[in-house]
Amino acid sequence: MNVYLDNAATTPMLPEVVDAMLPFMRDHFGNPSSTHAFGRKTKTSIEQARRRIATHMGVAPKTICFTSGGTEADNMALHAAVEQLGCQRILTCATEHKAVLATAELMAAKEGISMDLIPLLDNGKVDLKVLEDWLSDGVPTLVSVMHGNNEVGVLQDIEAIGQCCRRHGALFHTDTVQTMGHYRMNLGDLPIDFAACSAHKLHGPKGTGFLYVRDGLRIGAHITGGSQERAMRGGTENLIGIMGLAKALDLAFHDLKDHEVHIRGLKAQLVSGIQASVPGVRFNVDSDEEDALYTVLSVNFPAHPKNGMLLFLLDLEGVACSGGSACSSGSAQPSHVLSGLGLHDPERMSIRFSFSRLTTPACIDHAIEAVRAIRKEEVQA
Repeated sequence: MNVYLDNAATTPMLPEVVDAMLPFMRDHFGNPSSTHAFGRKTKTSIEQARRRIATHMGVAPKTICFTSGGTEADNMALHAAVEQLGCQRILTCATEHKAVLATAELMAAKEGISMDLIPLLDNGKVDLKVLEDWLSDGVPTLVSVMHGNNEVGVLQDIEAIGQCCRRHGALFHTDTVQTMGHYRMNLGDLPIDFAACSAHKLHGPKGTGFLYVRDGLRIGAHITGGSQERAMRGGTENLIGIMGLAKALDLAFHDLKDHEVHIRGLKAQLVSGIQASVPGVRFNVDSDEEDALYTVLSVNFPAHPKNGMLLFLLDLEGVACSGGSACSSGSAQPSHVLSGLGLHDPERMSIRFSFSRLTTPACIDHAIEAVRAIRKEEVQA
């Protein structure tokens, strides 16, 4: 049996999503910028998809700018804040996705702005008192903090962070790639200026996402060479991907509560099984608790001779999971997220298991048995 428990890296597309995309592969191929009937058909379809997505988000359609995914959306927000909106500083966290950290570091080097890392509390959440103090100096600032951490499942209080930014006139960008489609969020009611989404994290196609830009906040083109996406992103739109993204969000919000109940049950099953099988196991920053991102479980295994091969051995047992972010796979360095939280321990091994609506109790049983088989010879005291 092969089971897939790496859904924080990517999710399989749902059959309904594929079906929604097929007509735009076979029949409706016109360039949306063309004025003839073929182009008008696809342009209308894109705008209908934009309206559906905007309705789910509680915002105006014009605030949704389609991108190639979360990484581009994050880049677009940071560049716009500094290059177009006058921000002279970026405040972010050591546990952010590399799409934010690497971009902020590059801009600090090239644009002469400052970049600082907001301290984190022991639970992995932003120290709001420090953030409040730092923002009180009046320096035009962009704060970038992800909603749900992709490696350890920490959920940040984006409303409190956004309100802090509002009080001091700072802009707030949040990467919602791991939470979009898993939590109901009305972006129009939240104190957020930018939010990023990626379709392939919620059973949509790869290569498609969007950037939410708060109504009234005007930004220019991130990619030049065309006036598409209200002149915010040049280039012919990814018509097929946009159709898939819209359908994936429709499905996600149709039965969101049932989806959450299903996943929380599977996660509790895995927690219980691993605790019974592995003495001394821990869960990084309480990723097993109710207030963590429910789609992610970060397991910290105690010392064992097979720790260095654990991911490989799980794969041989038919269990696909991860040691951290897929974007950092192949790196010889320890996870920057665990290091940023002070949790890196060379004697222990952290594994991320992540779930989707297609995960079943049988998948969890198989993963538990695989862990038990690999670690059957525990280290002797």
